[in-house]
Amino acid sequence: MKIQLHFFIFLYCFSISNCQRNNVVKENNARPNILFIFTDDHAKNAMSVYHDQLIRTPHLDRIGEEGILFNRAYVTNSICGPSRAVILTGKYSHINGFRKNGDRFDGSQPTFPKLLQQVGYHTAVVGKWHLGTPPTGFDYSNILIGQGSYYNPAMIENGDTVKHIGHSTDIVRQLTLSHLDTLNKNSPFCLMVQFKAPHRNWMPHTRYLNLFNEDLPLPETFYDDYATRSPAAKNADMRIEDMFMSLDMKLNRGAYVRDTASGGWENFDPEKSWENHLNRMTPDQRTAWDAHFQKVNEHYSEKKDSWTEKELLEWKYQRYIKDYLRCVKSVDDNVGHIFDYFENNNLLDNTLIVYSSDQGFYLGEHGWYDKRFMYEESFSTPMAMRFPKKIKPRSVCNELVLNLDLAPTFLDIAGVEIPADMQGKSLVPLFSKPQNDKWREAIYYHYYAHNSWHLVQRHEGVRTKSHKLIYFYDQPAWELYDLQKDPTEINNQSGQTGYADVEIDLKNKLKELRIKYQLQEN
Repeated sequence: MKIQLHFFIFLYCFSISNCQRNNVVKENNARPNILFIFTDDHAKNAMSVYHDQLIRTPHLDRIGEEGILFNRAYVTNSICGPSRAVILTGKYSHINGFRKNGDRFDGSQPTFPKLLQQVGYHTAVVGKWHLGTPPTGFDYSNILIGQGSYYNPAMIENGDTVKHIGHSTDIVRQLTLSHLDTLNKNSPFCLMVQFKAPHRNWMPHTRYLNLFNEDLPLPETFYDDYATRSPAAKNADMRIEDMFMSLDMKLNRGAYVRDTASGGWENFDPEKSWENHLNRMTPDQRTAWDAHFQKVNEHYSEKKDSWTEKELLEWKYQRYIKDYLRCVKSVDDNVGHIFDYFENNNLLDNTLIVYSSDQGFYLGEHGWYDKRFMYEESFSTPMAMRFPKKIKPRSVCNELVLNLDLAPTFLDIAGVEIPADMQGKSLVPLFSKPQNDKWREAIYYHYYAHNSWHLVQRHEGVRTKSHKLIYFYDQPAWELYDLQKDPTEINNQSGQTGYADVEIDLKNKLKELRIKYQLQEN
């Protein structure tokens, strides 16, 4: 009798334990996977769902077309490392401690991957990291070293350095899918896929070198003279006319006498850097590369003595924009391969797919390349999300959203409580109601890296749906733009007749946001 009683007790306990285990599995299965695809310096104008005059990006577009496209997505600090720190923490740069490139990320602080780990998510990051300290909060990491190299990059896989042969964009995709093959698909995962492209110096895979052979149109503001602005715009070293002949234009020594361009930092040695990039290539890669760029060098050598300054500048623009777009095309094709994998493995329906970039970029607007300023081209960023369980296809949101909002969104979609000290807002409510009158009225921006590449002055500012106020506080100057009448931000209205009330209102909003986000006075 005792034996029978013990047996029934065992069966009961086993049944309860098994039921609990099944409930955990069901709970995990109910949690959506999160796939965060991220690029570096991808301008909205180089994603055809936003702007179709330069390039077609069907696979990136698919995320927005089958989900929601955010037309007013912005960053809190338009520079690589700080943007990544904001995304991980859901906190502004002055709170998470990473204000500018060269800082070191405090990996001990709370991040959304750590919080997802605590509820059973497998977390992984593959690709560009650029935060100065090893990744924390990830079950698997395989990251580029520093900025990373386009060709044959070395990467750190869970602490071990491994050199790869191939193009960075392909390699990040291949490593991502290889890691996915190792996972139990019945448990939720959060995977951050972070491409280097299209960061400077825009070295495309050789298979894309013959794309974009026709000249592309100049931006409307290409010949901006910065006449109404503070000195900050004119003094910045990011004009296309000052790009390096070697590193940027891909010219060989002999086509030019000496590379005297400032290129963003006058003490930098572009020729040595360019030589190092070329020397990374395998013989086959170099042969294919030289076959294309020999023609570029010959064309330049033939025309340079007869070109006017205007013709030379426009030639530089064409050289730059085509290599940039070729890098974007490579990203788009690799995103297509990732989509194929998710379809073939029945992962699409239960995965939130997010695409964004660490900031925007100037594609010749205002005569510039690079980012940093609070002007629209670099302040804004592409952002699209696909999750058929909660998002209707072809949804469009015109509310003001930030990269600050990504961490709360990921936690919310996973059913994890959002920490009270996160400063962003979950975007999940906008999935069902893309236009929301109770959403935020204004957003705050702050750029800190004053004495660094491109010499962009430190500044902060506030943007509403209709206006923008920027304050350059080292050499005090205000800029005010009416974004409805002047979307290209040519006419600074600070101190101008008819804008006094608007400027007072924006300055008050700026003060309110500084208090809200716990900033000290400059």
